[in-house]
Amino acid sequence: MVQLRCYRLPSLGVSLLRLGRPASKLRRPSFCVRAFQDKQQRHEPAWRQWYKLARWQRLKLQVHLRDAYTCQRTGVVCDGEYPADNSPVADHIREHRGDPALFWDPDNIHTVSKAYHDSEKQKLEQRSLHQRGIWD
Repeated sequence: MVQLRCYRLPSLGVSLLRLGRPASKLRRPSFCVRAFQDKQQRHEPAWRQWYKLARWQRLKLQVHLRDAYTCQRTGVVCDGEYPADNSPVADHIREHRGDPALFWDPDNIHTVSKAYHDSEKQKLEQRSLHQRGIWD
């Protein structure tokens, strides 16, 4: 196995990865991992961070309670815990595309099962990709 070595050049603000001699374990220093994660976050749209907020967690719970933990598409009771197929998912009815008004509108969110969300909903979204275009 070849070992990756990470060299940090703070004066240039970059990290370099080089191949080293064979090693039994592949490890990267923590600053390389952080640099990679920071780079990913820079390319991630800002609205994706909204899903990590406590406000989203509260809204999601409110929607699940309103819908009595029942999938609004299939009628399945969503009493499982993630990653079970019958776990509840808060799904936007109309795509928000980063619009805060649509994202936070409880009337634009409904409860669906993870099985429905991961299969049928994704098929619908992929089918409409040519109409809506690529968006952040």
